[in-house]
Amino acid sequence: MPEGRLVIGTKRYSSWSLRGWLLVHLAGLDVEEVLIPLAGSGPGSTEAIAAATPAGLVPYLEHQGARVWDSLSIAEYCAELAPGIWPAERIARAHARSIAAEMHSGFRGLRTAMPMNLGRDFAGRGRTPEALADIARIEAIWAECAPAPFLFGASFGAVDAMFAPVVARFITWAPALTATSRAYVGAVRAHPLVARWYDEAAAEPDGWLLQKYEDPQT
Repeated sequence: MPEGRLVIGTKRYSSWSLRGWLLVHLAGLDVEEVLIPLAGSGPGSTEAIAAATPAGLVPYLEHQGARVWDSLSIAEYCAELAPGIWPAERIARAHARSIAAEMHSGFRGLRTAMPMNLGRDFAGRGRTPEALADIARIEAIWAECAPAPFLFGASFGAVDAMFAPVVARFITWAPALTATSRAYVGAVRAHPLVARWYDEAAAEPDGWLLQKYEDPQT
């Protein structure tokens, strides 16, 4: 019997759902997955999600009586049950939390110009000045971490879950990246949980496709 549920949106498009789903699986929580297809430009425009979650957004986690929304809150909740998803060392953990928070609250230029779509190839498109500035900052963060192969060592952790949708965007939109960034993108894409998410996204019905994401005007 599952100990709760995780509400997410369409795997092909929902970057925030990917973060929450990865965190829950990294922590090994036993929850039912409730997938509600996006019906508009985002979770907030989907009536069924608005009815099912406190903030009208995904991801949303219920677990053993706890109700948790927002991906950073889910990350911290999961870390209480599986502390190893953040670095064990205090200074490294502070660094990881800082760049995860920066990812959570920033990079609007990249999000706008290069929305997540796991089923298309938009190579060469979306390279607005704002997106390129965001990409430069992301690459600086990754270079500072010196991935080996993940941002804080050999294990895929909470901070990698926060950046996984960025990796997906880079695969779809193919901006020019450094060798360090390309290696990190490859490591994240090859992780079994990320590979599973891609496979499940590819199996979603054609009826869930949204024109906004299939033919972006960038």
